[in-house]
Amino acid sequence: MFIATLIADGTLNASLLSDAIHEFDTECAAGKLVSADFIDEGYAADFLFEPASGFGREDCASLANAMTQRIGAIAGGGHGFGITLDVIVQPEAGREKTLLVADMDSTMITVECIDELADYAGIKAQIAEVTERAMRGELDFGAALDARVALLKGLEESAIDCCLAERVRLSPGAETLVKTMRARGALTVLVSGGFTRFAEPVGRMLGFERVIANVLEIDAGKLTGTVTKPIVDSATKENTLLDCRAELGLAPEQTLAVGDGANDLAMIRQAGLGVAYRAKPIVAAAAGARVDYTDLTTLLYAQGIPRSEWATEGAA
Repeated sequence: MFIATLIADGTLNASLLSDAIHEFDTECAAGKLVSADFIDEGYAADFLFEPASGFGREDCASLANAMTQRIGAIAGGGHGFGITLDVIVQPEAGREKTLLVADMDSTMITVECIDELADYAGIKAQIAEVTERAMRGELDFGAALDARVALLKGLEESAIDCCLAERVRLSPGAETLVKTMRARGALTVLVSGGFTRFAEPVGRMLGFERVIANVLEIDAGKLTGTVTKPIVDSATKENTLLDCRAELGLAPEQTLAVGDGANDLAMIRQAGLGVAYRAKPIVAAAAGARVDYTDLTTLLYAQGIPRSEWATEGAA
């Protein structure tokens, strides 16, 4: 059995759910609908279906995309607007996850820290262009990181704390996602190609159990323009997921990974539920699931967890 979870911004009412059921029954060749029920009315509903012959995990993303477009068109009177909607399709078995491995920049937080730090050196535009290309997969991540950090040589260390306080903001739903999963017994790991001086405080704020990131080298209160090797890169992220999975004795389907950039693709592909969050096109096209419109609490709904069971933001 498979589950398609519809997640909206408060506009998923009984009438729209009825229309979506009719659309699934009459237009969807993925399988036979068994049940359709709200997780939280207005926000999320589950469609449990028996897959058609030949339908498998590799078909989940295309079905989710088709449902997003068709249901969005219904809600918009055929014009494709009127509701903010994401759809995640996955096997019913192993739906709730026991391991979360997450990217930080533009995923758990709303910014790219290196770009914001560069603004304190007056070179944000120059560095942001390289960051964007690296996240689209057009540049080697390690080489691009070295090149960008070299341009920060001589920047006062105090700029890091200023940047953290003035620029870094948590993504909507991130704290609730992490703290809810941790409270339910999951291991939560933040693994970032960014820097420990940002990732460690962000990890504490969000409630991550473990944090892995690059170390900016500093001498006499100034950035040296280098990072400690080896660099935390795509392979590090993938290996973190695999190592944690082995440590806990988990099956692949018990794992969840989320990120937005090309350096997140390897871990996303290894996860039972690999999610592209407001991601670059190369990531969105390859991930088994994507979240384009709603916030990170969507990943709790994808696990079937209603709001009444979410952790309170700010709780330890």
